[in-house]
Amino acid sequence: MPRPDALRRATLFTAAALPAALLLPRSVLAQAAAAALSSQPPGLPVAAVRNVPETFFGTTVNDPYRHFEDAKAADVAGWMKAHSEHATATLQRIGGRAALRRRLEAIDASASARVGEVQRRAGDLLFYQRRGATEDQFKLCVRAGVSGTERVLFDPETLKKATGTPHAINWFSASPDGRVVALGVSAGGSEDAALRVLEVATGRQIGPIIERVLWGGISWSRDGRQVYFHRIQALKKGAPATEKYQRSMACVMPVGGTERSIRVLLRAGDKSPIDIPATEFPFIEILPDGRAIAQVQDGVSPEFSAWHSTEAALRAGRPAWQRLFAQADGVTSLAVIGDRVFATTHRGAPRYKLVGGRLPGFDIAQAATLVPESGRVLGRLVAAADAVYLDVRDGNVKKLFKMAPTEGAPLQEVQLPVLGSFNIGSPAPELPGVVIDLQSWTRARQIFSVAADGSVANTTLQPAGPFDAPAHITATEVMVKSHDGALVPLSILHSRNTPLDGANPTLLYGYASYGITEEPFFSPSRLAWLEAGGVFAVANPRGSAVFGKDWHLAGQKATKPNTWRDFIACAEYLVAQKWTRPSRLAIWGGSAGGILVGMAMCERPDLFAAVVPAVGALDMVRAETTPNGVPNIPEFGSRKTEPGFRALLAMSTYHQIQDGVKYPAVMFTHGVNDPRVEVWNTTKTAARLMAASASGKPVLVRLDYAAGHGIGDTKSQALDERADVFAFVMWQTGMPGWELVA
Repeated sequence: MPRPDALRRATLFTAAALPAALLLPRSVLAQAAAAALSSQPPGLPVAAVRNVPETFFGTTVNDPYRHFEDAKAADVAGWMKAHSEHATATLQRIGGRAALRRRLEAIDASASARVGEVQRRAGDLLFYQRRGATEDQFKLCVRAGVSGTERVLFDPETLKKATGTPHAINWFSASPDGRVVALGVSAGGSEDAALRVLEVATGRQIGPIIERVLWGGISWSRDGRQVYFHRIQALKKGAPATEKYQRSMACVMPVGGTERSIRVLLRAGDKSPIDIPATEFPFIEILPDGRAIAQVQDGVSPEFSAWHSTEAALRAGRPAWQRLFAQADGVTSLAVIGDRVFATTHRGAPRYKLVGGRLPGFDIAQAATLVPESGRVLGRLVAAADAVYLDVRDGNVKKLFKMAPTEGAPLQEVQLPVLGSFNIGSPAPELPGVVIDLQSWTRARQIFSVAADGSVANTTLQPAGPFDAPAHITATEVMVKSHDGALVPLSILHSRNTPLDGANPTLLYGYASYGITEEPFFSPSRLAWLEAGGVFAVANPRGSAVFGKDWHLAGQKATKPNTWRDFIACAEYLVAQKWTRPSRLAIWGGSAGGILVGMAMCERPDLFAAVVPAVGALDMVRAETTPNGVPNIPEFGSRKTEPGFRALLAMSTYHQIQDGVKYPAVMFTHGVNDPRVEVWNTTKTAARLMAASASGKPVLVRLDYAAGHGIGDTKSQALDERADVFAFVMWQTGMPGWELVA
């Protein structure tokens, strides 16, 4: 899905090198399943083995739990319900879990509210999401200036009261004049957002609800009377599920318009007016001067292609789009002010350079280099009325720079009050300055305004809390030598008096896909883990982009094994330096981070006491058969090619689990309504692990039937899961007071 985001070749698996379980006949797999009877608590259903073998390029791959992909089948649904209830009951019995859950609640509620992204609009209007200390879900609010009176425009809790299902605001965008606001709302963590347009003055809904506007992609006409948005197609009855995210559209309709008033301006799969592959996603942005920018991305790659036209030409039905650059040009961020174009690209510059030129006849190959590549990594560009703003990663610290849109203007640093990381909020290109949220490992997130003169001020929109700057917590930054000599950044968060005696319960977290980097961030709930004596470590293996594009590519597709081997090296470092020991070490990763922790477990089961894959991508061989698997091919590969298949098989936890191995304790967590990673990734892998593991350690399947991928979770859902993860790890690392109680 879209994200508003020297190579070392790993040795590919061959048939001779494949784990034996992949090649065993069905009878042996059945014996393994029978052996699982003694490793499960009595009374729980044992997953039946109904093997479906497939042969790819001469290699036969067994799939003993293929039938689990039908989660509505009676036996599968029964297995899921029984194991989910068992996991919940077991977790509730962990001695310190109840007190930990109360502490998480207290820390979270210590600030009077949590405030999300802030959007500025004309008239000093501020739009933002806010959740009060005693509230369970974020509401959309507006006020005139930071001292203005707050008004609630939309409260998704009213939908929960009416339907019994949690609802969430997935995205919102106010018109430039602040007269109306568009928002997307979905139910049960599904992310199937529907567009609503509200009149800001009254809060009333204008026009009907428009379905299938999953990721927004909202832009507005200059007069605020037309709304541009991205929409997925309506699948015809009987159409393959893999087509869900194909042939998506960039659309426009009048504010208050009906379904009949929607015009499709660009459609993936069409050759005209722009040739867009069916699997990619088109978006249109209208600039303050009436120029129109079309961006097309493949869903997971940070690079995209772009064209320009004018809104007048779009309205006339004669857009005559002119290309700015292609995806192959390596552009990951674009800003346009007037007739000046600014872009960051990694083409010929793995840590990125900033280029620019005039919009008419822009040629990125001939564009002037405004900021050359250096040891720092250039990030996101945002256009404001006064300048383009650019974030730059310097080591583990982000810095903010600005450049006026005039020929020869210098790059100027904006001095920030906290050394850490930040996000530049949704741009308001018609207004000067930007809004950023700023935080570090040990300083809570606050929301700052950056004025045109470079001054930075705390908006105070995010209320301060008593735990915002814990003096007893510190971060130790190290570089860890990996299996091939590469140096991997590792951040270790701990109390200042933590002893290096190897006895600390330690959670190692990572993600390492799509070029997404784990930057310093503050987590109120993490404080509860640290208070309990834990150490929390965050790694940036290859697959992230902490050192630029080469670092990303060195952990992608065939080079993906570098990702978990970097992670294993970080785990070994924590043990060698006596932060912890294997019996006290756990690993945690979510979504694509499931590849990371799952494969680290498969390669080094002796190194970890516990593993927590959250909404994990665990069966990568079958990923391409799912709706969201198709958009992910550019990152992980396709099983339709031999290199792609072998890369996917090598990173597929489900297929790398071997019989008779003493695996660590594992707690799988998943939202049943997950649209990004199908829940059967968890259930199939859990069933396989239950059948294979010889350790006798628990395999828990924690399912949430009112959640999805975690996006839109209520506060209660999030804190319940966090309490379960922390308590499970404390239990499995043998910490006193965390044993099971009757």
